[in-house]
Amino acid sequence: MEKGMITRPIDLHGRNVLVTGAARGIGAATALVLAREGADVAVADIISTQETVKKIEELGCQASGIKVNIAKASDVKKMVIEAVDVFDHIDILVNNAGVVHRDTLMETSEATWNRVIDIILKGAFLCIQAMYPHMREQGYGKIVNVSSISGIIGGAVSRPGDTPEQIRGRLGPAYAAAKGGVIALTRWAAKDIAKDGIYVNCIAPGACETEMTRGYDYGVQALPIARMGHPNDMAEAILFLASDASNYITGQVLNVDGGWVMA
Repeated sequence: MEKGMITRPIDLHGRNVLVTGAARGIGAATALVLAREGADVAVADIISTQETVKKIEELGCQASGIKVNIAKASDVKKMVIEAVDVFDHIDILVNNAGVVHRDTLMETSEATWNRVIDIILKGAFLCIQAMYPHMREQGYGKIVNVSSISGIIGGAVSRPGDTPEQIRGRLGPAYAAAKGGVIALTRWAAKDIAKDGIYVNCIAPGACETEMTRGYDYGVQALPIARMGHPNDMAEAILFLASDASNYITGQVLNVDGGWVMA
């Protein structure tokens, strides 16, 4: 059998993971799915991660909660140091932390733009940059970034006759720009650090049932898979990209969107 070929079920026993934005939603689901397969998980967020940590421990895995402002380089560096100190090594990094805004073009303030770009795009960059020396030293790493189909298609179309509520229901320009930037960053990093044994990939969720999407109609009845996505749908895709099952894949964007985007 050739080196790198996988003929066994996914098994993350012995792997240690750092997931950002893991207090709830896609991040929490990802932390639990990876723990289900045996990984120990550092759970990072700016809000309390206690519930996610408890659920991971109930699965029989080790967990550690880390409070972090993902947009601050000093916080991110401390987060990586703490995670490595607790678990000895980190094999998998999931950059999930994010924020949404639903402002129109003219309503998007400079402060909103900066906040969204800082958390989503700069945050992913800072995490990759801080984790890279550690993964390079051990000669292995899986990095999975969470983008959005908004970063591919630019969000929903505004049409003549849309009500103000419909217009404001669209994810805003800073969100689309940040998520598109995450895709470009994924590809750049994949080309730069594959030589060090580090894989960098990305998922692009479509409409997904989280606190950020509650109360908005995404028209999913028109999709080939005619339902909203669930955080676990995203987590299972992340699991594939974080595992040895994806050992010949890097720099890719996996749309997890019920068939919304078909290129």
